[in-house]
Amino acid sequence: MNLEHLKALVAVIDEGTFEAAADLLRITPSAVSQRIKALETSVGQVLVRRRLPCTATDAGALLLRMARQVQVLDAETAAALGTGSSSRAHLPVAVNADSLATWFTPVLHQAAGWEDSALDLHIEDQGYSSQLLRDGAVMGAVTSDPVPVSGCRVELLGSMRYIPVATPGLRRRFSGPGGVDWAAMPVLKFNTKDTLQQDVLTAKRVPELPATHTVPSSQGFLAAVRAGLGWGMIPELQLSGELAGGTLVRLEEDAHQDVALYWQAWALDSDRLNRFSAAVRAAAVDQLRSGDGREASGPSRAGYRRQK
Repeated sequence: MNLEHLKALVAVIDEGTFEAAADLLRITPSAVSQRIKALETSVGQVLVRRRLPCTATDAGALLLRMARQVQVLDAETAAALGTGSSSRAHLPVAVNADSLATWFTPVLHQAAGWEDSALDLHIEDQGYSSQLLRDGAVMGAVTSDPVPVSGCRVELLGSMRYIPVATPGLRRRFSGPGGVDWAAMPVLKFNTKDTLQQDVLTAKRVPELPATHTVPSSQGFLAAVRAGLGWGMIPELQLSGELAGGTLVRLEEDAHQDVALYWQAWALDSDRLNRFSAAVRAAAVDQLRSGDGREASGPSRAGYRRQK
């Protein structure tokens, strides 16, 4: 398979159209089309769905991941030989929003000093980010999936603890002699993939969801809980001053849920990827709880998700 044909495949999928890919590669749209057709002929399968935006077929996704790996190794080899360009190589990585807002920040500080790389962050729920690895869209992902994607390595980073909290006023309004009225107190959710709160209510045997507000932002979610819009599961790392200062209170003493996070990355001997993986590992060791959270109290871990 020709390297220029593989580059055209990456460009078409990343840019979404043959015209945009042509602009990126500084060739004509006709030349891009010819390269894609030649690549499809060489493997005997359709690789690109011609629509807006263009997407990879199942076969195309497999080839796309290989194409990205080849590009990484090609760029690093050229740099080592002193024949590469001075442009930064892209590092596409998937991370969930709560991680990005908390323990992942030191990784960004380290990346700020890398002159040869440019981060391309994909914000995705930790339960769904491994699909981006399968599709070849990212080189590494923070995920809750312990089963390695084909061609990837996986390692446990630690556990992220979530705590059910609300404002003192909201808890007072919806509490009685028997405790919190879970069926009546309004609740927040991040998006349709977020079942953290739903699982708590299921464990409390609440038959129907109370009034539910959707706030698809990690910082905005915390702000909405602070405002008294509803209760929610908030990462412990975001509550350092909230609980101590009394701005927010636990809905149940010691109630929490630990979500295990893993780092999955291509099994590729790449200096850039190895360096990034080391930065992720160091940040996790410094801030996440050790272990996979199996001893955590509260509802089952099975449905816990968060982040677009």
